[in-house]
Amino acid sequence: MLGNARLKPIATTLSTLYTASDDCVVSSIVICNIGSASSFRVAVRPLGASIDDSHYIYYDLPLDANDTFIFTGGITLKSTDVLSVYSGSGNISFNLFFST
Repeated sequence: MLGNARLKPIATTLSTLYTASDDCVVSSIVICNIGSASSFRVAVRPLGASIDDSHYIYYDLPLDANDTFIFTGGITLKSTDVLSVYSGSGNISFNLFFST
């Protein structure tokens, strides 16, 4: 089954984009900056663990104004894993696409 999740988090707040209810594979994450230049973070927290430096797959990656970054790959999430995101400015939206 295909699925997606969307979020525009509050600035400088690590937020949950998606919590896996079943095992799934993330096919892409589209990160769109709809404002001035900023940065973003993406982390995978196994079993919903508290955030740790080792969970980040992107950390303060710069994103120019009105630009889009697209991650395409294959992140496997187990049930209860959490994909968290962070926006330096609050002007970045995250769109996650996955299959179960």
